[in-house]
Amino acid sequence: MWWIGGMSTGRLEAFSDGVIAILITIMILELKVPHEATLAALRPVVPVFLTYVLSYVFLGIYWNNHHHMMHATKRVTGGVLWANLHLLFWLSLIPFVTAWMGENGFRPVPTAIYGVVLLLASIAYFILVRVIVAEEGASSELAAAVGSDAKGRTSTALYAVAIPLSFVQCWLALGIYIFVALMWLVPDRRIEARLRAR
Repeated sequence: MWWIGGMSTGRLEAFSDGVIAILITIMILELKVPHEATLAALRPVVPVFLTYVLSYVFLGIYWNNHHHMMHATKRVTGGVLWANLHLLFWLSLIPFVTAWMGENGFRPVPTAIYGVVLLLASIAYFILVRVIVAEEGASSELAAAVGSDAKGRTSTALYAVAIPLSFVQCWLALGIYIFVALMWLVPDRRIEARLRAR
């Protein structure tokens, strides 16, 4: 547990965990229970459910990576706090865009805005990593673990492609969102390996 100015990385992590847990709770509350006890009654809920699953995976990815990042972080400064809040702001919009895209059956505008939120969350995460690395130095465990962050940069670029693609073919844009999620589901052991070496 590392401390500076009364704030620990554990406390920051716990706050962020709480926010993400609330966001997942908000999303599940958007799933309306059908009034009829038939399989046909589930049909209107399918797009909302599929969007919920995708967003749940994205929030899980952020939670997982944030957890590992905090364990590799030694100092929590004002800059780190604000960068973390910036990330949480964009993540807090995920329930809204999830519900909007799901309720409208993956129409172009909601699908594009969903991508905008994912893009800005990706950029915010990149900023948070860079702020921590700037505070701790290029020789820090996090800097060594993240390296050039090719996977993060690729994700950001794919979101940027998917947004305009939403207006051409929504299913291709959704395919990109799913591909990025699958890309991050492959375990990234870099930070864990650095912590074990320590």
